[in-house]
Amino acid sequence: MAQPHPQRVLARQAREVLVDNASQVLAGLALHLRSELQAAVDKSESARDMQERRDAWLEFLANEGKWIKGTVQMWQRVNQVTTLSAPMGLRAANFELQSNDIVEDKILSSRLALKILEKASWELNDLMLRVRSLEADKDADPKDILRPESMAQVMVEQWVAAALARTTWVMLQDALARYFSEHMVEAFHAANEFLLQHGVMVDVDLRPMVRRAAEGSGTVRKSLNNPAASGGSDASGGAQNASSGSGSGSGGGNGAQGSNVGSAQAQNGTNTAMSPHEETRMLTASTPLARAKMRAQGVIGQLRRMLSDKVVGYDDSRSGQPSPGLANAMARVGNRANAATAYGSAHASMPAGSRAEPNYSAEPANVGEAVGMVRERTVELKKAATSSSEKATIEIVALMFQSILAEERIPATVRVWFARLQMPVLRVALGEPEFFGTLAHPARKLIDRMGSSVLGFDAGINETALELEIKRVVQVIEQYPETGRRVFQLVYDEFQKFLNKFLTEQGAARRIVSVAQQVEEKETLGIQYTIEMRNMLGTMPVRDQIREFLFKVWSEVLSLAAVQHGPQHANTMDLKQVAADLVWAASAKPNRHERAKVIQDLPKLLAKLRGGMGMIGLGTAAQEDHIKTISDIFADAFLSKTEAIDPKLIKAMSNRLKNLEDFISEDDVGDLPLDAESIELMLGIDISGIDIITAGGTDATEPMRAWAFELEPGAWFNLDHNGQMRKVQYAWRSAKGQLHLFAGTDGHCYLFQIRRFASYLQAGLLVAVEDESLTVRATRDALAKLDANPERLLS
Repeated sequence: MAQPHPQRVLARQAREVLVDNASQVLAGLALHLRSELQAAVDKSESARDMQERRDAWLEFLANEGKWIKGTVQMWQRVNQVTTLSAPMGLRAANFELQSNDIVEDKILSSRLALKILEKASWELNDLMLRVRSLEADKDADPKDILRPESMAQVMVEQWVAAALARTTWVMLQDALARYFSEHMVEAFHAANEFLLQHGVMVDVDLRPMVRRAAEGSGTVRKSLNNPAASGGSDASGGAQNASSGSGSGSGGGNGAQGSNVGSAQAQNGTNTAMSPHEETRMLTASTPLARAKMRAQGVIGQLRRMLSDKVVGYDDSRSGQPSPGLANAMARVGNRANAATAYGSAHASMPAGSRAEPNYSAEPANVGEAVGMVRERTVELKKAATSSSEKATIEIVALMFQSILAEERIPATVRVWFARLQMPVLRVALGEPEFFGTLAHPARKLIDRMGSSVLGFDAGINETALELEIKRVVQVIEQYPETGRRVFQLVYDEFQKFLNKFLTEQGAARRIVSVAQQVEEKETLGIQYTIEMRNMLGTMPVRDQIREFLFKVWSEVLSLAAVQHGPQHANTMDLKQVAADLVWAASAKPNRHERAKVIQDLPKLLAKLRGGMGMIGLGTAAQEDHIKTISDIFADAFLSKTEAIDPKLIKAMSNRLKNLEDFISEDDVGDLPLDAESIELMLGIDISGIDIITAGGTDATEPMRAWAFELEPGAWFNLDHNGQMRKVQYAWRSAKGQLHLFAGTDGHCYLFQIRRFASYLQAGLLVAVEDESLTVRATRDALAKLDANPERLLS
């Protein structure tokens, strides 16, 4: 029998090291989930929630051992990967009907895999490359346990096999994904260390993985004949599409557009080939936003590989500070830029609205001058640079800002101020390697947020306040050149607060926001009051008609009173007491003294019932129908010979009603009803200039609804409503995320309930203007230029 090749043995052993470490992570994860479930039980605010969470906790305690054992056993079959069921991404490629369970498992595992890729992409990428170098004659197996989607798939499948409920996974998925992804970084690192100890690819070399399509053409393609290319790209979290453009538009909210991801062609002539498995995985990502993130991670991954390939010791050569010669040159350039800017350091800690007007005379006259300034700075700084690492960083930052300045959808006056950020961003890039390695760096997030918010200036929105805020942000950053990411984080948080306020003070948005927030609060309280009253009346002998009145009518009265006056206001407290009085009055009255009390209090009780029903807009006829039903029940109660409700129960109900808000849950209460007539009737305002959108679109999937929750106010969209296309800006989301407001360029507003919002996104009736962030697009452009002329990186 032939002995396995030594390199194959090393590859198998590396997988075993990974699985051993992953098994330890899994054991720790089980303990973590156990504590999370226990905490959820302790935080329960209703008997029903406590019972459900306790059941989940007990179920997990009984079956966690089976889940761990089954998962580890499947992971340990690293040399028998064909025994694994097909990865979720490949299942979707089969043209056959799939059960809801399969689709749900696919979504759960893909979310976990994306989280692993987000946290461990670099360690995983290096590990895949090293393993593929040992298995050069072996095609990359889509079921390889090195792939996060395969590892995540096994965890989900074994969860179900261990008789654990999917609903429990969903409840825990955030905590599960966070713990597992963070600790898996160490597992991938351990496997890399094992291979390094055996001399496997000490320096990760990516050059063999790419080939020129034609000599001098500048087009880079991934070699599908090279197993390392397929494996390494897949591990980098979408890096297989690193060079491809995002013209597919999946980030725009159109599910149909998103299906073109696999064949998207790069901007500026760059193109990347994808294997069938890679394309399938991209197509089956849970949401368009997830697919956009994967493409963005691919761009970041390609940039890192280029720097590692072209710049020797790139990561090791940066000490956190530029060399003395470069530092002096940066100081000279920075001083020239700030020469006319009088803006003291005390301004940084002051509220945005109270700061003195800064001096803007230092800004370039126009975009053309700003572009020339960026190039001049670059030439001067590269001359002063003393290492290839510094030269490469200077060039890439310069190319990124050239791309930003060429973005014509951003007003020229704003782009001029963006140019001033070149030097502060360069300092960050030189001192913090993660600037080129993550999308979450505050400098990137700030530029992206400012860029996305001003894409609609050309449409006539009042721009003065927003433009001035961008100027202020830039000048604060310039005043603190040595503070790195801290100043970017500070002004990013300030800009977020400013933007949220700015977007809700324009036109009709000013009127609708406070009203819509009250609507959400009222409807949410109404649902929660109903749930709590159901719990209170669960075992009491109360007539069905009284229950229905309390659940459908009086809960509305209480919620509206709580919104208008406050939950502890005297009027609200009086209406809460009415509920307890009604339950007592409608119960059996065999005692003459109790009957006399009911007769004495009846006019006052009926008057309060009528007043409450009038608050919520019930007409006279509807009120009289309810009063007649209640009066008939009172009459029956007088003749009833059964025992009355224990006064202690009524007293307990009364006390609980007084502090009802202390018992209600903050969990999702489902979809809220929404219509223009009820808003006008209940809150007494004219909502002309506002469309309440309650129809249209297609039934939204849960992933699409989750994507709707992730979108940030400030982004611009094209809205197809009633056959007309309108450009709108996402202006506001309510505190609980149930209501979402879009402001049109003409001042008209559109209010969506969350499911309708997701339906419009899914149907392509609401499509994002920007399909990828400003810095990702700038990075992609920079890579395309360097690919066409790589010599400029170090020249």
